[in-house]
Formats: sequence, structure tokens, C-alpha cells
Amino acid sequence: MSTTEQPSAQAPRPTPMATVTDHATGRQEHVWSLPVDEAFLDGFLRHLFETHHDKLTFGPMIQGAAYEMKAPGKPKRITLGDGYWTVFWHGGGHFHLCLGTNYGTPDHPTPPALIAKRRPGRAELFRGLDRAGHPVTWGFRMFNGDKDPQITIFFPNPFITDEDEIAAAPDWSRLALWHEILERYTGHAPDGLDTTGKGFGHG
Repeated sequence: MSTTEQPSAQAPRPTPMATVTDHATGRQEHVWSLPVDEAFLDGFLRHLFETHHDKLTFGPMIQGAAYEMKAPGKPKRITLGDGYWTVFWHGGGHFHLCLGTNYGTPDHPTPPALIAKRRPGRAELFRGLDRAGHPVTWGFRMFNGDKDPQITIFFPNPFITDEDEIAAAPDWSRLALWHEILERYTGHAPDGLDTTGKGFGHG
């Protein structure tokens, strides 16, 4: 599939919001579940990386490690084959995500248990809250069939500058991408809560 042939990536509307607690930190998050079928995730991720590559911070977030990387530019190519979605920057590197069924080859078929483990089991938009219940992070994350993190994508944060420094004052215009993605894929317009936060270290 070429980068210009994007399947529709619209989630059912409206998507209910859930409030969950991170048991490691005790902090709450607002979560909007997204479809995990290959066509939806392909369209969703293409939209992010082809249209908003310069605004994303991304990488796997696991216990003991956090990767928060920036794209070196607009992807030169995005491909999808045998369940694997690949972003190429040529000299800037590439990465793979399993979005569907990875069958393998006729000579080396992928075992059913490994197929189930590799493909996504959960995908969601999230809004992280401080201890006072004010939003401080906004993004997307995806987990495989064994609940292992595959990728986390953070959207621009009003409390962090483009230089990855703590902002002297909140820049609420940086919530524009979050608001666009939330409404486009869940049917929820901004609720006013996003601009009530005071930043990191205030809750």
C-alpha cells in the first residue's frame, strides 16, 4: 500500500472515556479505547507520521526504560506487509510494528501462539493526570497480545517546549493535535479539563 492510499481510520462514535488507576504510581488516567484491526491502525498511524511527524515523541515505555524519540523528518516510505508496519527514514533509521496477522512464509509459518502474541491486543488514547486530577500528558499507546508495550506516542505538551525543556508558562496552543486526534477518532470535543493543569511538580 502506498503512502497516499490510506484506509479509513475512523473509530466508532462516540468512544466512551474510562478512568483507570496506574497501580505503580497511584495516579489516574483518562483512556479512550481504539480498534485494534490492522486497517484502522494502519490509517491512524499513517495519519500521525505522515502529517504530524514533527510534533510526535515516541518509543516503547517499559518498566526500567523509557524511549522518547523524535522523527528525523517526514518518513521516506511507509509499508505494510505480513502484518508488519514499517516506517523508513533511510539514513534516519526505521522501525517495525506488528499491526495484524504475521503468517510467516510457507516454509516457516508463524506458530499460532506467536501470531496471537505479536498482533495488537489493546490500543488507546490516554490523558495522564497529576494527583490533583489535572492533565499533564496526552498521547497514544499500543500493546501486543501478551499485554507488552509496543509503542507510546506523546503529543505536544503545553508544559514542555519544542527543545524538550520545561516551559516557563503553559502554551495551550500545543494541545491542538490532541484535540484534533481525540475528536477525529473518538468523537469527543475538548471538555475544558485540559487547560486546568499547572504542569509538572504541582500535583
